[in-house]
Amino acid sequence: MPEQPQERKSKISASRKLMLKSLMVAKAKEELDQEILDREEEKQRYLTERVPPVLIDGLSLTELQRLCQELHAKIDLVDEERYDIEAKVSLNSCEIKDLNIKVLDLRGKFKRPNLRRVRVSADAILRSLLGSKHKVSMDLRANLKSVKKEDTEKKRPVEDSDWRKNVEAMSGMEGRKKMFDAAKGATQ
Repeated sequence: MPEQPQERKSKISASRKLMLKSLMVAKAKEELDQEILDREEEKQRYLTERVPPVLIDGLSLTELQRLCQELHAKIDLVDEERYDIEAKVSLNSCEIKDLNIKVLDLRGKFKRPNLRRVRVSADAILRSLLGSKHKVSMDLRANLKSVKKEDTEKKRPVEDSDWRKNVEAMSGMEGRKKMFDAAKGATQ
């Protein structure tokens, strides 16, 4: 019989583990706070570099209007760049999705399951398609028209009842002469 694995005893006590975890969490929190401060400093540095302070003290009305027009022109340029970048990002994300789908298809990761034949009645199919709306059982014979034999016999003319006599009468030259005479008589 195979031997059961012995439970491994930890070399570090539980209190020591807890202390190490708390130290790791404290260190991670310090690094996170430092990263947030670094981002904020980088943002401020970038803004002071890209956007000079606006001095509006002592400007006349026309100079203020010209300054506003310049600022609006710069805002328009920035909006155009932002729109172009957003369009490129959305196009790239769609392309990435398509490529991921192609990669998954090429890997052949999706297996087609073996299908089993299942017997399902017409009622079960209608129930699955229509849900709770389908309450009537499917009786195909109930929807058929009933045909009475008496009606069909009454509609048939008596002459057509014995087809052998008709065939014998029309065979040979006599039959053709009768057909010719009948057609000739009908036109007159």
